[in-house]
Amino acid sequence: MTAVAEQTRTLTYAEAVREALAQAMTADERVFLLGEDVGTYGGAFGVTGDLVHRFGEERIRDTPISELGIVGAAVGAALAGMRPVVEIQFSDFTAQAMDQIVNQAAKIHFMLGGAATVPMVLRAPTGSGTGAAAQHSQSLEAWFAHVPGLKVVMPATPADAKTLLLAAIEDPNPVIVLEHKLLYKQSGPVPEAATPARLGEAAVRRTGADLTIVATGVMVSRALEAAEQLATDGVEASVIDPRTLKPLDAQPIVDDVIRTGRALLVQEAPKTAGFMAEIAATIGESPAFGHLRAPIARLCGLDVPIPYAPQLERAAVPQAGDIVRAAADLVRRW
Repeated sequence: MTAVAEQTRTLTYAEAVREALAQAMTADERVFLLGEDVGTYGGAFGVTGDLVHRFGEERIRDTPISELGIVGAAVGAALAGMRPVVEIQFSDFTAQAMDQIVNQAAKIHFMLGGAATVPMVLRAPTGSGTGAAAQHSQSLEAWFAHVPGLKVVMPATPADAKTLLLAAIEDPNPVIVLEHKLLYKQSGPVPEAATPARLGEAAVRRTGADLTIVATGVMVSRALEAAEQLATDGVEASVIDPRTLKPLDAQPIVDDVIRTGRALLVQEAPKTAGFMAEIAATIGESPAFGHLRAPIARLCGLDVPIPYAPQLERAAVPQAGDIVRAAADLVRRW
């Protein structure tokens, strides 16, 4: 057992996020939380839990129902030297706050010639699978990744939920952390230490010889499940988790595609103008292009609002079986 393994415990994804928040607030009095029901209620998905009892209402601030006002307050606090962490109850509601996110937080550092920074973190549950229907189930990561000045994080494991959040809080620039709702109850090893990860570093979750699967968020675990099923039929797949969409660590993806010659890109968001189009273009513009044995394939959510009915909700986004079929088809045909 390694030294790192000895310092881990099993926590849920939600507990890992809460631990990161507690450790960051303990280490730095400038860190505080704000959002709707983050105090006594403990957050929309219970993530902030008992933090209000541990750190008090001055640092765990319940806010009015006004996403624009919440993010605006955080931008102002960040400019004044604080390190606010905003919780938006559903990532869909960031639409109410886009002026502050896109036109203020992302731009101020550049428009003031570097004289000011906005060390603000915005956390938001993303994705479908909870029966929350079209206005509470979207995957909007491509919106944020498109904006210069924003960093975008999508943790896929409890360990990453903690260490990437710690990195986001330490970062001097605004960081959007998109946490998938279905991952909150999933458990895994989490380091005890308050050691941040490095933003812009992908994780190779599995190595195979036949194709490269790139997946984000909850699709990482589905891709790994699919890879295990594919292996029983003799198809070995790599699974790469970018972890941060921006900055993107493209080299592990390029290197793996050079080795396998095939790329299957999986996202929950709809295909049209989604983030995997960026990955496809990155591969096409890289030396991996000359090593491709098959066209780059994308497996994405349907171009529809997420339905309420459970059967339709599942059908609207890729499941592990869909990944198995798409990967097997790619290998068989090419």
